Amino acid sequence: MSERAVESTASRIGRRFRRVFHAREGLLELHLSILHGITERHRAPFFTALRAHSRKPTGVFHALPVSRGASVLNSPWIPEIADFYGLNIFLAETSATSGGLDSLLAPTGPLREAQDLAAEAFGARQTYFVTNGTSTANKIVVQALVRPGDIVLVDRNCHKSHHYGLVLAGAHVVYLDAYPLDEYGMYGAVPVEEVKRKLLMLKHEGVLHRVKLLMLTNCTFDGIVYNPSRVMEECLALKPDLAFLWDEAWFAFARFHPVYRRRTAMAAARTLTDRYRDPAYADTYAAHRTGLGDDPDDETLATTRLMPDPEKVRVRVYATQSTHKTLTSMRQGSMVHVFDQDFRHKVAEVFHEAYMTHTSTSPNYQILASMDLGRRQAVFEGFALVQKQLEQAGVLRDAVAQHPLLSRYLRILTTPELVPPRFRSSGIEQPLRTGLARMERAWEEDEFVLDPTRATLHIGRTGIDGDTFKHDLLMDRHGIQVNKTTRNTLLFMTNIGTTRSSVAYLIEVLVRIAEDLEERIGEMSPHDRAAHDSAATGLDAGSAALPDFSAFHPAFRPSPRTPEGDMRSAFFLAYDDTRCEHLSVDALTDAMARGRTVVSAMFVTPYPPGFPVLVPGQVVSKDVLTYMAALDTREIHGYDPATGYRVFTESALDARHTVER
Repeated sequence: MSERAVESTASRIGRRFRRVFHAREGLLELHLSILHGITERHRAPFFTALRAHSRKPTGVFHALPVSRGASVLNSPWIPEIADFYGLNIFLAETSATSGGLDSLLAPTGPLREAQDLAAEAFGARQTYFVTNGTSTANKIVVQALVRPGDIVLVDRNCHKSHHYGLVLAGAHVVYLDAYPLDEYGMYGAVPVEEVKRKLLMLKHEGVLHRVKLLMLTNCTFDGIVYNPSRVMEECLALKPDLAFLWDEAWFAFARFHPVYRRRTAMAAARTLTDRYRDPAYADTYAAHRTGLGDDPDDETLATTRLMPDPEKVRVRVYATQSTHKTLTSMRQGSMVHVFDQDFRHKVAEVFHEAYMTHTSTSPNYQILASMDLGRRQAVFEGFALVQKQLEQAGVLRDAVAQHPLLSRYLRILTTPELVPPRFRSSGIEQPLRTGLARMERAWEEDEFVLDPTRATLHIGRTGIDGDTFKHDLLMDRHGIQVNKTTRNTLLFMTNIGTTRSSVAYLIEVLVRIAEDLEERIGEMSPHDRAAHDSAATGLDAGSAALPDFSAFHPAFRPSPRTPEGDMRSAFFLAYDDTRCEHLSVDALTDAMARGRTVVSAMFVTPYPPGFPVLVPGQVVSKDVLTYMAALDTREIHGYDPATGYRVFTESALDARHTVER
């Protein structure tokens, strides 16, 4: 509403507003417009269709004995299932894709409408529902955009689904290293300079045309948030048709808060698209090119803020989100959001094939309906819920910092501890505690920021390692679920369902643990006290240095001049037992001491930290072994202490290398 010239205002406001009204007229139209807007947002077409279907009398001569509760309600042996879940879940179970319902594989009715509403809500051009998690969503996008032999740049510390997806697609992988936080046993994020240097190296080797995709996790598991606009803009300056996959599994809520929103993939894609279409940008770009000079060297390109050519650039952005992790949805409900200027004429058909490849022909309708309703909730009350989530995280931080006993043993890590100064150009040390305006400035300027809803609790001074603290003290004794641990930290996160009571319970439990610890320390003998102090000092100092990615063995490197690796060949070569052997840690160490290059045949993934320390075809380095030896985690996928590491035999590598040459 405005008292100014509404005609000229209407021509300037763009797509963000539906109508413009003069302040002294049109109140009835304003009222009707508000009601219309609420009605449009309130629609949940698939949930409505599924609920209507569940209330119809039907005859089922198809699959699913549980449909309509037929195999359940009259059974004397499993009455618990109906008592526990209720009748509606069985009334809504069906194999039908017609009669008012829809097919997820080729939606034309209520599912299509639900996905279109989700696309509008999240700022995407297309949105696809996925019913078996973001692991599958990631594989769909990779298969749609990458052909065998294409080069993909990917954060080595990303979720395992990316690594497996690259194997399935046959991509040649170039791993990117994030900045390490050795003191806390975790990685941060990948600096844009690291990405640019890899692109420049590949350009000089004449293979930049094969680079198709950059894959990064935003925000990281530990709450480090990228500046997607900056990353994409600088990369597009070097390769204007590069596609981006942002894994936002833990970031779906960010769309619904104005400070967070700018750091989401879809908002960044819209910002860049509008920027490059603005005629004024061409002049800005021309001045930028003049400033760089005719032939800038790699060091200049790597360290200068770059801008892409508006005549060449294509904005091609994909985001995968675990709706069930941070918004309302049943487990495994995920979405793929697309903002790709080339999608309709280059990608749509192959994307559909990839979607068909990985999507069940029997998707869970309850998951789909819950995502439909979760979208409705987010557009109506998303901001209020995210704001409450932020407030609860702030309460937790204050409680730990201000409690005299808790602060003696525990502290929640802050932005300066998790984001080094070189990535914080705003210079704001504590953006979470200095008001929304300063936080907004930091989120506008800094390369990386810290998600306020993640609270990394440092426990080194307790002398108790993270795994023991999580399982023995929090989960087993008090039923408190913890997101992630390292040797000396625990990661807590608030979500839109976090209540004041749950935060109060966590604080109460932490105080109880601290009191027990204080009492136990006070009763220790001098010998026991010395042992405790030694353990606390060791944990407080951090763990072994996190290992960077070593290299792919030459047998799996198509070119000795580039770091790209053919991980698919290594993965499937390991299926042949005659090409592999198991080496204990001692045997492996001795072999390396004798000069043997040992190559992993498996993904080796310790939890924590939850990413592969070794991948198929990777050279085992001393840094990796030192790091693995320092871990005290209970769960390591791909490694059995009884048999050791599965590695390729020397003869298998020699034969493979000879063939490659």
